[in-house]
This record gives sequence, structure tokens and C-alpha cells, in this order.
Amino acid sequence: MKLNYYGIRAIYQFEMARTRRTLMQSVIAPVISTSLYFIVFGSAIGSRITEMEGISYGAFIVPGLIMLSLLTQSISNASFGIYFPKFSGTIYELLSAPISPLEIVLGYVGAAASKSIVLGLIILFTATFFVPLQIDHPFWMLFYLVITSITFSMIGFIIGIWADGFEKLQVVPLLIITPLTFLGGSFYSISVLPPFWQMIALLNPVVYLVSGFRWSFYGIQDVEIWVSLGMTMAFLAISIAVVVWIFKTGYRLKK
Repeated sequence: MKLNYYGIRAIYQFEMARTRRTLMQSVIAPVISTSLYFIVFGSAIGSRITEMEGISYGAFIVPGLIMLSLLTQSISNASFGIYFPKFSGTIYELLSAPISPLEIVLGYVGAAASKSIVLGLIILFTATFFVPLQIDHPFWMLFYLVITSITFSMIGFIIGIWADGFEKLQVVPLLIITPLTFLGGSFYSISVLPPFWQMIALLNPVVYLVSGFRWSFYGIQDVEIWVSLGMTMAFLAISIAVVVWIFKTGYRLKK
């Protein structure tokens, strides 16, 4: 199948241009928020918890903080990107244009993932001003950064299709993703939990993402790296399957 690269590029460039117009909201605000986490957790809690699994506490929470921003921003960017055409009615022009569902997804998800990857790298660079960092496995760090951005941009795309109001765009990130990230070992190792709560924590999908991402930095993990990798790829596969179903059935695309 020959892709319509002009159509993909048009959607991609439009979404990236929207980021430039909302630079404060899209990039600066998340970086400032994350910097505040470094200050509060690094100074207040870090003074009481000097190390976690042999890593200084300030450095230990860096992967979790990056993952927190990555998940929320990927979902937010992708969900708003596809929801706004529905809200304004321009989605009918998009659906009638000579562009396939795959190309639509590549344009919107590609743009949202690109924004999140850039944001993650900026936060990583910012973290070096607060704590000493090491990256034991740079390839896997970039892999997790990219695959997580793509996966949760797909989830954001699904949310944007599902939502029938602006308030619903915030429900999943605020009430589900953020709590799961806080409870997913972003600020602690689940090994410090009692055995029962460790088993409960393993039901949280974010644990696998944070564990794999932290392993790429320091070589420490709450879950075996291949289990983390397998779960991450499973999330992506499920997201792709849901998007395929949406376009196959037309679910809420014209409502």
C-alpha cells in the first residue's frame, strides 16, 4: 500500500505548528512543574531518604518524573489534536479527503509522540542541573522514550475519539493516568512495599513502564526487563487494535 505522504505531512505540520503557538502550555509549563518536583522531592524528601537501591533519591526519581510528564502530555496532545476537528466539524473534511485511516493516525499520533519525545529530552536535560545522572543503557532509554510516547499518544487518540466534551479529555489523564503513575513506583521502589502490596502494585501497568525506563538509567528494576518490554509492546498492540476497530466501525467519528 502506497502512503499519502503529503497528507501525513500536512496533518503532522499542522499539529506541530499548534505546539509552537502554545509553547507555554505545551513545553514550558510541564518543564516548570517537573522542576518543582525535583525541588520539593529532592530537597524535602531527599534530605530524609538519602538513597534508594544505592542511587541518590533525587536521581532515583528522574525516570519516574520523565515518565509522568511523558504519559500525561502524550495523551493530552493526541486527544486534543483529534477532538478539535470533531468539535469544529472539520473532521468531515478529513474523512472525505483522499487519505486513509492509517495516514490520519500516523499524522496525529506522530505529531503528539514527537512533542512528548522532545519534552522528555528537555526534562532529562533539565534534571542534570538538579542531580547527577547516569544512563547505563542509552539505546534502551531512547527506545522506552519513543515507544511509550507512541503508545500513549495512541491512547490519547482513542480518548479524543471517545470524548464528547472538553471535560472528558481531562478525565483519564487526571483521574486514571496520574494516580497510576504516582502509585507505579515513580517515587519509590515497589520492593519497599510489603509482599501483599507488591502483588497489588504489579496489577498497575505503569509499574512495568517505570521499571523498564529506570533500568535503562541505572540497571535496577522492580520487574524483569523482558517482562517490562513485553508489557510495553502489549500496550501498544492493544492500542493499535482499538484504533483499527474505531475506523472499521466508525465509532464516534461523526458524532
